[in-house]
Amino acid sequence: MLTIGLKILKTIIKMNKIEQLTFPWSKPNNSSFNDFYCEKNNLLALNNLKGEEDLVIYGSSKVGKSFLLQSLCNYFSKANKSSLYVPLKELNTHETGLLDNLEKLNLVCIDDLEIIAGENKWETAIFNLINDCLLSSCRIVFCSNINPSSISFQLEDLFSRIQKINQMEIYPVKSDNLAEAVRFFADLRSINIGDKEIAYLINHSRRSMGDLVTHINQLDKLSMQLKRKITIPLIKKVTEN
Repeated sequence: MLTIGLKILKTIIKMNKIEQLTFPWSKPNNSSFNDFYCEKNNLLALNNLKGEEDLVIYGSSKVGKSFLLQSLCNYFSKANKSSLYVPLKELNTHETGLLDNLEKLNLVCIDDLEIIAGENKWETAIFNLINDCLLSSCRIVFCSNINPSSISFQLEDLFSRIQKINQMEIYPVKSDNLAEAVRFFADLRSINIGDKEIAYLINHSRRSMGDLVTHINQLDKLSMQLKRKITIPLIKKVTEN
């Protein structure tokens, strides 16, 4: 993933050069669909993400929606197609002109859609971007923490446009599968943690994959610093902070 300045970004878009782009404040990542623990109830959404149609994915916080958007950008990049991940919550100090000409890309992923509700200039900018993408070959995929039909847009035309896009909910990992999901993530990162320790971690954390993944990463870092295995006393240090 390429991190570049805004002027360079605009130049690359105008030249129609095939690059994967990201805003300068976004960190490079290696997100991949293969690293997403996918239960049966999310299979259809995952398959739709890999498709060609515009899409809105929504769901509660920390279920992996942003990860999936970033994975989609990487998916396009591997196919030598241009893409851009746009986290709207990080645009407070920037102008809507950031969205100009994005329809010249192959894919635009817009995160945090719900936060622009009531912001007239941003609602108008997103509405215009959707229209521009409809007139080009650019695919646009949105992400929201709430059901799009519940977003209180002031611009009725934007609400109408969003409702016409296919919408898929991303469901949280079921409680019964949390241990398996944590094991899946730990194995991906080659993190050595026992079943007993996983059970303790789940019972002493918020039962969401987002929080559990954060704790696993913290434990991995701490265990390497201390040159110790991941044990229950070590887990206590992380979960009780």
